[in-house]
Amino acid sequence: MKLNRKNKLLAGLLTVAVILLSKLFYIQIVNNRYKIDASNNSMVYSIIYPTRGIIYDRNGKILVGNKVAYDLLVTPKEVEKFDTLTLCEILDISPEFVRDKMNEYRKNRRRIGYQSVVMLKQIPPETYMKFAELSYKFPGFKGQARSIREYPYDAGGNLLGYVSEVDADFIKRNPEYKSGDYAGKTGIEAAMEQELKGEKGYNIYLRNSRNRIESRYRNGEMDKEAIPGNEVTTTIDAELQHYGQMLMENKVGSLVAIEPSTGEILTMVSSPGINVSMLADIGKHYNEIASNPYKPMFNRAVQAPYPPGSVFKLVNGLIGLQEGVLAPDTYYPCSMGYHFGGHKLGCHAHKSPINLEESIMMSCNAYYCYVLRAILENRKYSSIAEALDKWNEYVKSFGFGRKLGSDFPSELGGSIPDAKYYNRIYGKGGWKATTVISLSIGQGEIGCTPLHLANLCATVANRGYYYIPHIVKASENIVIDPKYYEKQYTMVDTAHFKKVINGMYRAVNSGFGSGGTASIAAVEGLEICGKTGTAQNPRGADNSVFICFAPKDNPKIAVAAYLENAGFGATWAAPIASLLVEKYLEGEISESRKPLEQRVLDGNLMDRVKKE
Repeated sequence: MKLNRKNKLLAGLLTVAVILLSKLFYIQIVNNRYKIDASNNSMVYSIIYPTRGIIYDRNGKILVGNKVAYDLLVTPKEVEKFDTLTLCEILDISPEFVRDKMNEYRKNRRRIGYQSVVMLKQIPPETYMKFAELSYKFPGFKGQARSIREYPYDAGGNLLGYVSEVDADFIKRNPEYKSGDYAGKTGIEAAMEQELKGEKGYNIYLRNSRNRIESRYRNGEMDKEAIPGNEVTTTIDAELQHYGQMLMENKVGSLVAIEPSTGEILTMVSSPGINVSMLADIGKHYNEIASNPYKPMFNRAVQAPYPPGSVFKLVNGLIGLQEGVLAPDTYYPCSMGYHFGGHKLGCHAHKSPINLEESIMMSCNAYYCYVLRAILENRKYSSIAEALDKWNEYVKSFGFGRKLGSDFPSELGGSIPDAKYYNRIYGKGGWKATTVISLSIGQGEIGCTPLHLANLCATVANRGYYYIPHIVKASENIVIDPKYYEKQYTMVDTAHFKKVINGMYRAVNSGFGSGGTASIAAVEGLEICGKTGTAQNPRGADNSVFICFAPKDNPKIAVAAYLENAGFGATWAAPIASLLVEKYLEGEISESRKPLEQRVLDGNLMDRVKKE
């Protein structure tokens, strides 16, 4: 019995010994990685940064490419006495800069050890060549090539985004990055970071007993090549984007265009924006951009929570049709506005009474006060609160009150009020339809982005559904989310949409003499359908809003223009949106509309906007 126990113990020890020996053999002989890690003090890794993926527009034009620049690296422990003035002359830097850097390295010599640190970033090739010729005079200094972004086409800094060096917070959230790495921080660069960044490589060198680089480790057998980032094709039309930026120059707001049949974003302009010339070296210009009172880094197209104004009447009209409280031949009066109790919600002069098509054509406020009241006082609901919650559901089915799910970063969801919201303010039962009557004309507690409004326009153009707006196209190495191919239907029957589209067509194509508020947007042969909006603004003059699509049947483009403090929708937003449509569909602006184009290009509305 004792012998068996002893044999078992010996067998167990022998098994453990075999396992340990096998592991040691694997570590020391088979798997070279452990040997490399163990001898790190004698090895130097020279990082090879990958070429970042190129970004194209929908037609194959390069929006973001690459060019070579150099970083100047210093290995402090290898630095010997050198001619500071000569180095400064070559690199066009001050002696104070060099002295400060060397003092910094001396203070941190224990932490730095034998590492190389970046002393100067993004040296132009011609400057680096001067240094390379005399580099033997500067032991411990060396160059490291890396690609930086270049922008052959001015397609908007807010849209493209910028790349910058990662900081400690970014590394903490993304541990696969190391100090000295770069990443996309905004725009498409951030949205497609994983596809664009590529994979770093390295060369391994051996250091001798004097800490000098002596040779390649194992003749480069263990080196790793850098893998370039994937190319990304966007949905953006570069020419249209550039033209949109020209139209929005010296104006505050945004301009968004979508292809209704796909949800692809053709143009996304935020103005004022970041000039692409600043993107390649954003750090140099960051303070200038950040201190600009017009906030060029703020992408108004997806981040600004605006009231939609009168363009929202389309949504209320469609809900009224679906709920059965409104018909195309329903007439309501307007006496310079809607009167209730001792209050009045004003309107401009036009004929009265009017039907649905005419209410859209003339943008009558009173008409939609009657419509919203009919929706909320519908007797099939037990209370106005219940009716408002149903209204909330309808509105959200158009994409409002939430993020649309675009692939563009930093998208804002907006806000659509419900009964719970008003109960909190007024108390349960303490409010009625006239309390929230401003919702009828897209005011009050409604907040949305220009992307929401462009999506509304695409939804109407499609007669009741939309594709989630997106900015990246599927390509050889890029797969986009299947959700971008799915139709998103509203809760309104598709049959009702043609009734409001007729009103939008008449708004543009009837002429002011017949009451059309958007006749300035008419282009012969294009059948533009549109809706003006004038959104009240507590911070100054009204905002100018316009949405439109064209052609009326089989539409190719849907546009939303939103200009802060620019007044009536027909004054600035309608001309800008219609010029963008004409440029896209016709390729050029007709001679008869050249004066309008010039007025827009020359227009400067910056002083109207209150700076922060």
